Amino acid sequence: MAAAETKASPIKLEDCSFLPVLHDIIKCMDKDSQEVHQELNKLKTKLQDTRDLVSSMPGIDVNPEQQQQQLQSLRDQVRTKNELLQKYKSLCMFDIPKA
Repeated sequence: MAAAETKASPIKLEDCSFLPVLHDIIKCMDKDSQEVHQELNKLKTKLQDTRDLVSSMPGIDVNPEQQQQQLQSLRDQVRTKNELLQKYKSLCMFDIPKA
């Protein structure tokens, strides 16, 4: 589970947006420009960068069954903590001011 908790840099929406590159390709095709190959290379690079980004995301290597097990474990922890919280609240040892 430690591998799934590693911090990665936040993913920005513009990192995964292909519309600007596709728009540039279409513009080059409309003008019959020779820059189409350059724009296609930009698209290939962006696709590869996105593949690398997705493959480096935490939890990508965890199968659905393991995800369900982790989810159930976390739900059990939340339930246990809520039960303990209710138990401690019922002890009346704490003077909780009402807002």
